[in-house]
Amino acid sequence: MLKLFGNLSLSRYKEYARKRELLSSFMKIKQILIYTSLLAFGSGAGFLSHAYFSKSEQVVLQPQLIPAANRSYSPPVTITDPQELNFVAKAAQKVGPAVVRIDATHVLSAEDNKAFDPFKRFFGEQAPPPMERVETGTGSGFILTQDGLIVTNAHVVANTQKVTVILKDGQSFEGQVIGIDELTDIAIVKIESNNLPTVTVGTSSNLIPGEWAIAIGNPLGLDNTVTVGIISAIGRSSSEVGIPEKRVKFIQTDAAINPGNSGGPLLNAQGEVIGMNTAIRLDAEGLGFAIPIESIQKIVQDISAYGEAQHPYLGIQMMNIDASNRQTIESEFGFKLDLEETGVLIVQVVPNSPAELGGIRPGDIIKRVGDRSIQNSIDVQETVEASQIGAVLEVEIKRNQKSQVIQVKPGSFPKS
Repeated sequence: MLKLFGNLSLSRYKEYARKRELLSSFMKIKQILIYTSLLAFGSGAGFLSHAYFSKSEQVVLQPQLIPAANRSYSPPVTITDPQELNFVAKAAQKVGPAVVRIDATHVLSAEDNKAFDPFKRFFGEQAPPPMERVETGTGSGFILTQDGLIVTNAHVVANTQKVTVILKDGQSFEGQVIGIDELTDIAIVKIESNNLPTVTVGTSSNLIPGEWAIAIGNPLGLDNTVTVGIISAIGRSSSEVGIPEKRVKFIQTDAAINPGNSGGPLLNAQGEVIGMNTAIRLDAEGLGFAIPIESIQKIVQDISAYGEAQHPYLGIQMMNIDASNRQTIESEFGFKLDLEETGVLIVQVVPNSPAELGGIRPGDIIKRVGDRSIQNSIDVQETVEASQIGAVLEVEIKRNQKSQVIQVKPGSFPKS
């Protein structure tokens, strides 16, 4: 022993051995404490993680790993008292069942498909003739009558006769397209059923910018999506919206509208339909437009009564008279105007149109149509649209510095 530890005395050795034994015991206790803490932390962390994912239903757990007696389930929260719902939720519950998804298959003819022909670009006139092209799309609609009359946008069901209509509860029907009006972008689809949920029709005539607006539809294929915003403006002309060929004054809203919302209802705070969502500006963010419900009702009545929409038509090409285009009018069309002249100038009259038959000529300046004083071409279009086909419409014009009244009988807007 003395040889092994050199000059280390026996008493010193005993003291060293005792301290070493104490240190060893202390290290064992420390390891036990650390191990126990890790176990406790791991169990707690595992419980918290399981509780979170169980509630959020983000992770599918294997049943055999969790005994049935130990599984926890959190049922969805249901509000039984209608008073606890806000007005948006009330409107969504009221109207949601009457909002449908419309899946349509569009067939582009060979003639229409020329614009999309990739061979034309590379092979020119030697390219093979274009073929029919089939496209599928999804839009929205809402049920007007219990026997299955549905309205949607014309562009949702264009170039097709049959569509698939899917209700909120999952029921699927084959829908028949019974009428399309491209001038207002309104279409009617019919499904065979009874006792269907329907919307409540309101009015847009008394809307004020700043009122609440609720949109329901199927944006990007996400069925029965609800968004909310306000009425941003009313009476937006088709020219202002960027589609001058349409005959509609739009409701502007900032409620989120995305592809697939087309044809869905725009609601007021009471859950009444005030319009149909139809367009968004590609160059703007947060701007959507809806067709007023009154325009929809007129088209539905026309198609039901006549088989097509009735749009009164004069057959004139017009231009507003103002400082910005006065020089263009004089240089391109050769009409001399007084510096104080205002109104709408007729630059062209369609041959054999109601305007030509009534005696209207190029160069005439429109001052009044019916009982309405004319400030711009939109005034003329709106007044003519509100007139009756075949009924006399008085048009006050200025010709050669003299005023006169011409009686015109609007005709039906030509299909081509």
